[in-house]
Amino acid sequence: MNKGLKIKFIKMLKRYFTLILIIITVGSCIPRTGNKEKGKKLKIVATTSLISEMIGSIGGDAIEVQGLMGAGVDPHLYKASEGDVNLLYNADIIFYNGLHLEGKMQDILEKMMHNGITTIAVSDTLNRDTLITSANFASNYDPHIWFDIANWELAAAFAARKLAESDPPNSSIYLKNVQKYLARLDSTDKEVRLKINELSREKRVLITAHDAFNYFGRAYDFEVLGLQGISTAAEAGVQDVQRLADLITERKIPAVFVESSVPLRNIQALQQAVNSRGYNVRIGGSLFSDALGNSGTPEGTYHGMFLFNVNTIVNALKE
Repeated sequence: MNKGLKIKFIKMLKRYFTLILIIITVGSCIPRTGNKEKGKKLKIVATTSLISEMIGSIGGDAIEVQGLMGAGVDPHLYKASEGDVNLLYNADIIFYNGLHLEGKMQDILEKMMHNGITTIAVSDTLNRDTLITSANFASNYDPHIWFDIANWELAAAFAARKLAESDPPNSSIYLKNVQKYLARLDSTDKEVRLKINELSREKRVLITAHDAFNYFGRAYDFEVLGLQGISTAAEAGVQDVQRLADLITERKIPAVFVESSVPLRNIQALQQAVNSRGYNVRIGGSLFSDALGNSGTPEGTYHGMFLFNVNTIVNALKE
């Protein structure tokens, strides 16, 4: 079996066993009080727009979900407001990414946990052996797990189980909704792979404002380079700009990309450095990295965000 077929087979098995695990776990939930008062909807607070979209899709009308961070918000730098703290204190469950993505909220999240509020990092379900390590980041793991769809499937299954444990009377709703969500993720993965196949392997070099796309690169066979590190809290230095400018010029990479939650200036500085070397590199478009697009738009969903990014990347690099 060749490498590509082997990877595809393993992912199919992972999806299959994930769904079986949900069915077994949710189906065997014994009635218990959980966090919810009888007759009331679970009050959920989610940190990032990616997580609030996932939890809202799984919970449906059985929950009330409030997201803290909207479109274009950088979770690495986000500081909770007084209103956010009140929302967190009144939540039945708090879902967050973990792996220090919400670095400036860590103390508050720990305080909520100590106050008896169920506080769940969706990344806790992932085997640490599958995470991408980084010597330059506080947690030693890259927190941008959602850019491998297989990771997001496991996170969704985990979230559905936690909702069912806290709210057994509505467990069938969570099971039904997560099945639909997983099917949508599977469909997204297929669409992404079809689009990426339009791009020859030697052209699969993705250069962005910060190192958010390593899981994407591993899943879809891209070489990924970021001007900043994994966290946007670290500023890009002159040496980083010069190093990437040399690489782009030498390899004739046609486009680099900005991100919706990261300031434009660093990529503009990179573009100018490349141009000064006598090679013109375009800004291929703006990608969604740490946040979804505006609510009510296709990019305000995980499916729409992922397809938008891939279409933008492939169309810019194949020209």
